[in-house]
Amino acid sequence: MRIAIGIATRGRAAILAGTLHELARQTRPADRIIVCHVEPEDVAPAQPGIAYIRSPAGLPRQRNAILDAAADCDLLLFLDDDFLPAPDYLRVTAAVFAAQPDCVVTTGTVLADGANGPGFSLAEGRAILAGDAPAGDPLAAAPHFNGYGCNMAVRLAVVRRHGIRVDEALPLYAWYEDIDFTRQLGRHGRILRLAGARGVHLGTKLGRSPGRRLGYSQVANPVYLARKGTYPWSHALPSLLRHTLKNAVRAPWPEPWADRWGRFRGNLLALADWARGRVAPGRVLEL
Repeated sequence: MRIAIGIATRGRAAILAGTLHELARQTRPADRIIVCHVEPEDVAPAQPGIAYIRSPAGLPRQRNAILDAAADCDLLLFLDDDFLPAPDYLRVTAAVFAAQPDCVVTTGTVLADGANGPGFSLAEGRAILAGDAPAGDPLAAAPHFNGYGCNMAVRLAVVRRHGIRVDEALPLYAWYEDIDFTRQLGRHGRILRLAGARGVHLGTKLGRSPGRRLGYSQVANPVYLARKGTYPWSHALPSLLRHTLKNAVRAPWPEPWADRWGRFRGNLLALADWARGRVAPGRVLEL
């Protein structure tokens, strides 16, 4: 199988450079590494052996550009520009796809996720990887609801056969685009979480959407996806309520890395739009 790694990036050149350095440690190297950026400074300095492409800003647009560029490959592993995979990540992923023809999506085991806190530095991420001592069957896999966007691999033959794309109606950071994309694929096969494909998500805060925009997306995007049919209401309603309540409770005493008041304002704006019958992911561009 030919395997591509696709990374969408913007405004985080130093972090990207560290991630690309880690990819050189893979025991099963990628056949192609494709980086989609918006501005030249997003990838400076360029590194040899990497295919650099440009697209308009927005995670779905950039990931769709990567899908098009990976037309000569069988598998595509989407990584965030701040995800550090363990050296065996690709080898394990390729082995599972080869052994299980009905698998259409895999997502790895995240050893530590900086998205849930202040984030990790490159040095901290590397230290976590170095201290990992996995046990058991490295090819163990279990059914999973969706692929996690920071590290998810897809079988491209299924993507092409069914014309599945990342939904560009979800603009900017595109909250839950990974759920929508992988749940569409899941209609045609299995989504698996892999025990032996491991890594660290640094959760770098640089380049994230402003709080108010993120808060709006936390409500608008689940509603949109539930109406679309890729994210059931039984998941969408708890999700948007959980995030709204969390932002409300923490707004008076926010974490240093999170604009809780801005997120809560965005949540309220989206709820008000929903009540008026005009909530839509694209309205975040007006905020």
